[in-house]
Amino acid sequence: MSEEASVVVGVDGSEHSLRALGWALSVARDIGAPLLVAHVRSDALQLGSARISSLGGMPEIPDAVTDGVRTWVAGHAADVAVRYASLDGTVTEALLTSARNARLLVIGSRGHGGFATLLLGSTSRALASSAPCPVVVVPHEARAVSLESGAEAGRVMLGLHTEETADEVVDFAFQAAGRRGVALEALTAFRLPASPAMLVGPPAPALQMPGQMSMDEASDLVRETERRQGERLRPFTERYPGVEVVPAVVPADAAGRLVEASRTAGLVVVGRHRHRHRMETLLMGSVAHAVLHHAHCPVAVVPAAR
Repeated sequence: MSEEASVVVGVDGSEHSLRALGWALSVARDIGAPLLVAHVRSDALQLGSARISSLGGMPEIPDAVTDGVRTWVAGHAADVAVRYASLDGTVTEALLTSARNARLLVIGSRGHGGFATLLLGSTSRALASSAPCPVVVVPHEARAVSLESGAEAGRVMLGLHTEETADEVVDFAFQAAGRRGVALEALTAFRLPASPAMLVGPPAPALQMPGQMSMDEASDLVRETERRQGERLRPFTERYPGVEVVPAVVPADAAGRLVEASRTAGLVVVGRHRHRHRMETLLMGSVAHAVLHHAHCPVAVVPAAR
């Protein structure tokens, strides 16, 4: 089986990683791609195997996690080509290498072993920020909505910055909605400067402070953002005429709205933006980072083309 165009899923034997495996299996079936099930062996197992290998002529230590997962998959993936890989090295390095030519890298949000800090520390940040393909993080059961396929799974949510979100991100969201047969909600959120007019009505002229935005100005900004959003989406609505698009432009915190929407969504799609200057990268990255930490449904972080 060729690794190219595979869906790669990282497993560690935990229930959380089995949820990710089930999600990856469903996607691989939907897109007609092979599935690569990757387990990064524990440090102890890697060390033991190295010692045995140094003695020569002795059998390899069995990978109990891979063997257990193989049994689980056998009952669920009769129609998907599946390959297994027991990997050495750090979790991040091994999975990044496996995903080099992949269509998608799928990981669970929590587990044990190398996945203990996923979504909480350096492992998740490294995978989401460095993988050469889209990364989907499937949340653990305690906070997750249903992972059912089809329309029952909920709409696809796209976090859309009209100037910064790359075409690859938008295209990924449209394809995901099309495969699932669900609506795509494109959310463009932005913050307005604080204004007394927005809270208590027009203030007296003496209280109007320079730089504050009036209600009329705020409405104009919303309308202009709606226009830009429509122009940004138009090429994709023409390319995917079967996908129902629900546009949303709101003066609000983008991450907060996406997290709240994830309670009833099937997938949230956010971009890994091009690096132009440091502050912009930090701001854009903070949305994806917050959504990954708090979303209730799977989250796809999609890189722009190199």
